[in-house]
Amino acid sequence: MLNDIKADAKKRMQGAIQSLENDLSHIRTGRASPALVENIRVSYYDMPTPLQQLASISVPEPRSLLIRPFDPSTLKEIVRGILASDLGLTPNNDGKVVRLNLPSLTEDRRKELVKVVKRRAEDARVAVRNIRRDLIRDLRDYENEKLISEDEQKRGEDELQKETDSFVAKIDKVSQAKEEEVLEV
Repeated sequence: MLNDIKADAKKRMQGAIQSLENDLSHIRTGRASPALVENIRVSYYDMPTPLQQLASISVPEPRSLLIRPFDPSTLKEIVRGILASDLGLTPNNDGKVVRLNLPSLTEDRRKELVKVVKRRAEDARVAVRNIRRDLIRDLRDYENEKLISEDEQKRGEDELQKETDSFVAKIDKVSQAKEEEVLEV
């Protein structure tokens, strides 16, 4: 029973880290990356659809993205979706493709992005702690129902705390790496 709870904790906490890494991949660092725009929602037949399903996204130069729609009729909707996103990029539309030029990040913008990274890392830490809280509650319920002994419950809580601490350290490491990447000129 304790092994099941520990395995569940690992799986769910790993999911929180993967979600954080996915979130952070969409934060601009001055280098062009398809991950920056691939999840932008574009209205396609009145359905919000991720951009990666409507177009191929390539990086022809270090500071630009080239978006080539599979269906040329979606070009205007793609431009609208990019303008509506919070990226602050202005698309250039030549009738066949959309070009996005990434301007250099100012020092103020870099500091704002670091704050965003820290906020998302804190959200991930809270998610990991919530997972720990839920599983500790389950352990206490098992102990109250006499499914496990009090010693097993305490040991389970200690193991969950160690697991939580290791995942919080991983979150800190991921966050620190992204902060350094954002501050890199």
